[in-house]
Amino acid sequence: MRIQAWGTFIALAVTIGVSGCSSQTIKSSQQDETDELLFGATKKTSVAKNTGNKSRQVAQTSRQNGRNNTAAYAGFTGSTLGGGASGMPQMSSHELMMIADRIFKNESGSDPDKLVHWNDGENFASMGLGHFTWYPAGRQARFGNTFPDLLGHLQSNGVPLPVWVQQARYQGAPWNSKAELMHAKQSGQVQELQNLLYQTRLLQAAYIVERARRAMPKLVDAAPRQSRATVGQNLNAIANTPGGWYALVDYVNFKGEGLNTSGGYNGQNWGLLQVLENMQPSQPGQQALNAFADSASRVLERRVRNSPPARNEARWLAGWSNRINTYRYPGV
Repeated sequence: MRIQAWGTFIALAVTIGVSGCSSQTIKSSQQDETDELLFGATKKTSVAKNTGNKSRQVAQTSRQNGRNNTAAYAGFTGSTLGGGASGMPQMSSHELMMIADRIFKNESGSDPDKLVHWNDGENFASMGLGHFTWYPAGRQARFGNTFPDLLGHLQSNGVPLPVWVQQARYQGAPWNSKAELMHAKQSGQVQELQNLLYQTRLLQAAYIVERARRAMPKLVDAAPRQSRATVGQNLNAIANTPGGWYALVDYVNFKGEGLNTSGGYNGQNWGLLQVLENMQPSQPGQQALNAFADSASRVLERRVRNSPPARNEARWLAGWSNRINTYRYPGV
């Protein structure tokens, strides 16, 4: 594997990811009501100019940084969420790296050995920076099967995957239990995958950010009509607060978008949509971060109350609370 080349792949992939997801986001938010809630009346005139300028800037910076494991990130301009006429603040390469480091710490304790993992009490493997779910073949993907999509993203951006990983991507995780995975971790194959996932952390972070970006217009569309203004206001408040994108991106990676109407327990989901819905209406600033964290805590406490007693989900609340509290003072 050409590990040394991945810095270039990462920079190029982030550039491609930004331009690609910007267009997808615009196309998915054509409804007038959603546009007004997310972008305001000045969206259309600023998008094309901002996107073109930022793409050229990223391409130039990517060439300069190609030999390093860093990447310029075009960020969230008016093409994704509006902060009035000025649009979204751009996300710097430093902020992207900080988000990658935070997610790595949140999910794996910054331990490379846990990039290929299986949590106690779960029936799927947890892979990579975001602990993407990977179910064995034939097993119902209760919480979604996200690792195969990440593998496709890595491969499409020039990262060579081991042959056995390419095959397993379509067949399912090659381990049926935590015990099987722990035994397999002594093999050279799993060590090779673990090293690949460690070397591509920034590319994985860009993928996580892109997933969050794509979800934004859908969140307002999916909200009950009486809640759409609140969801749009709170989304903009968080997104326009320094460090707010860390909270949004990490929570989507942590508990999902909350767009599945049949998901959750007792008909109540626990994704980002539900957090924004149950959040006190806020303006950008520290208050918005606190309100977001408070709402996330309430939503996850409700999940535990609704969960089957046999799962004993209360044992996870302390760890979830610690993670949510990082949203109050993200430092990014």
